[in-house]
Amino acid sequence: MTEASYLAAVRTSYDTVADAYTELVKRPADLDPLSRALLAAFAETVRSAGIGPVADLGCGPGLVTAHLAELGVPAFGVDLSPRMVELARRAHPTLTFSVGSLTALDIEDDTLGGILAYYSTHHTPPELLPRVYAEFHRALAPGGHLMLAGYVGDGEQLRPTQAYGGLPVSYESHLVPMDHLAELLGRTGLVVSARMVQEPAHGVKRHIATLLAHKPV
Repeated sequence: MTEASYLAAVRTSYDTVADAYTELVKRPADLDPLSRALLAAFAETVRSAGIGPVADLGCGPGLVTAHLAELGVPAFGVDLSPRMVELARRAHPTLTFSVGSLTALDIEDDTLGGILAYYSTHHTPPELLPRVYAEFHRALAPGGHLMLAGYVGDGEQLRPTQAYGGLPVSYESHLVPMDHLAELLGRTGLVVSARMVQEPAHGVKRHIATLLAHKPV
């Protein structure tokens, strides 16, 4: 897929499922204890550094963005789907949300204290991940932190036709090995400080990886 077609598929799909997604997706308070703890640890790390705000990239309807704000972190959200951004603004009027792409962030260089990419990069074709991670590095301030979480695998490429209430989607999902993701982050200049894999549980069929990294001072 070319970049333009993959972005169009993701945007159209999430515009279609946005309302159902907002109803069906778990709230941060309903996540498993480990997932909640990882988000809390990330928030504490960024808050303690005191460098700048956190960008929740691929924020969807803003549920996790709002959770970060509740944890005392100045946070804003960016999502490719205009409908998702509309729902986020409606539900969280005191926070800032904007439409944007992970491949070309409208964020100044060296300004962010943190980036959260929470289940938001798996639709990116693997050959474009270096471009996305380079954008993360560019936007983070020296000493800024990244938390990257999502499903991983051995290179599987999934092409679902329905999602969230049986609504039609046309995006693809790419399940990349965690070690390869860590290697790509390192190539951009980010330093991986922790990596964790959660085994499939509670109806989940795929492994979940969380990577913590930072931009050196």
